[in-house]
Amino acid sequence: MSALPSDLEEALRSVARAPRLLVTSDFDGTLAPIVNHPGDARPLPAAATALRALAALPETTAALISGRALRDLVVLSGMSAPVHLVGSHGAEFDTGFAHDIDTQLLGRITEELEAIAAGRPGVTVETKPASVALHVRNAAPDDAEAALAQARTAAESWDAHATAGKAVLEFAVISTDKGEAIDILRDRDDASAVVFFGDDVTDEKAFRRMRVGDVGVKVGEGATAARYRVDAPADVAAALEFLLAQRA
Repeated sequence: MSALPSDLEEALRSVARAPRLLVTSDFDGTLAPIVNHPGDARPLPAAATALRALAALPETTAALISGRALRDLVVLSGMSAPVHLVGSHGAEFDTGFAHDIDTQLLGRITEELEAIAAGRPGVTVETKPASVALHVRNAAPDDAEAALAQARTAAESWDAHATAGKAVLEFAVISTDKGEAIDILRDRDDASAVVFFGDDVTDEKAFRRMRVGDVGVKVGEGATAARYRVDAPADVAAALEFLLAQRA
């Protein structure tokens, strides 16, 4: 097991005593290591096992909250009940969509992003039920920069919500985020404390929703609103195992 920072261990010991605990995590870069090809992502076995075990404890809820489309999150994570799955940055719950979807606008954005990606190797478009993402991780730097700039210009005429992540720019036709998703889960399950692990800029809205007694953990480098930090997904697995031992 990876060694955890002492302040994080103490915070996890404390939150493990919450009357009703909600344990949440992002997927890519957090529960699963970042990979070049999105379809190859899989959770670390130790992390997945610990999250399932936490979900099975009394007065404890566990959830994955990802930018992935819910259908893809189900397949790639291998998770099912009692772990809850929330896709599309909080738009898709396993019980349905958080808001109505403008399918006409979604189609227009998809067409324009596909035109931007055409002729630029490594630039790809991912369509989701409530958003469209332009990925540039595998593109040459010049192509990546040009594609992102062109997409930002095109977006000036879209009534869409743009979210920039690591080598990705995503446009949602509904307004939602991971912080709102956490609040929905918190209220639904009457959780008295929340733990959230995340690595990307899209996770910062969730970190900013953390309340007194909650534990937000940033994975990797970069500025963050999270109070605690670890280096890599292996540390997330260790933290989940530590939390499980304390909670059990």
